Amino acid sequence: MRLAIFDLDGTITRHDTGAPYALGYVIRKRPWRLPLVLCALPAALGYAIGLVDLGRLKSTFFRTTLGGCDRKDIERWTATFVDRLVARGLLPPAVEAIRMHARAGDYLVLLSASMDLWVPAVGRALGFQEVICTGTRWDGERLDGALATPNRKGEEKAHCVAALRARHPGMQAVAYGNAASDLAHLKLVERGVLVNGSAAARRAAVHEGITCTDWR
Repeated sequence: MRLAIFDLDGTITRHDTGAPYALGYVIRKRPWRLPLVLCALPAALGYAIGLVDLGRLKSTFFRTTLGGCDRKDIERWTATFVDRLVARGLLPPAVEAIRMHARAGDYLVLLSASMDLWVPAVGRALGFQEVICTGTRWDGERLDGALATPNRKGEEKAHCVAALRARHPGMQAVAYGNAASDLAHLKLVERGVLVNGSAAARRAAVHEGITCTDWR
């Protein structure tokens, strides 16, 4: 048995899931809030020039789009969103890789920087035994939208993998990711695999002894 650790966006899914999740909800449930998305532009500009980190940008975006929404309404949208994602938004080679590890009896972990509004539901739908992702703050039954945990990206993912391995001592691990930021945790396992990486990410991966592949 091995740890089989999968990133979500761009590794299992064809595209990012955060913006489609939030904007899909707004368009279908609260179209009058669409102009409010512009309120996130200063944070986006700050991120582009290095003054705002990605965690703050995500917090601003989700508070702007989904802040104040009811928990049950969010849960209903999550069910709809995940059903559609699983039906049309997954990369077939990724699904086969998940099934291969399941058949081998490996311990499946979904490790994503995306939010716990939808990532755990994706994990359940795909048969993962554990999900680690970015937490979202609630105010009772109303969504606040701010981050409740560190943004699970880059070195934070590496910390999560190190903690995961400490809980499973002696177990070898394989991990899959798609971005240059994923190299931080891919190099911590016996077999790291960069999926659909950019040219620069591939060059860095080869330097670290990480396997590169394409899942289309």
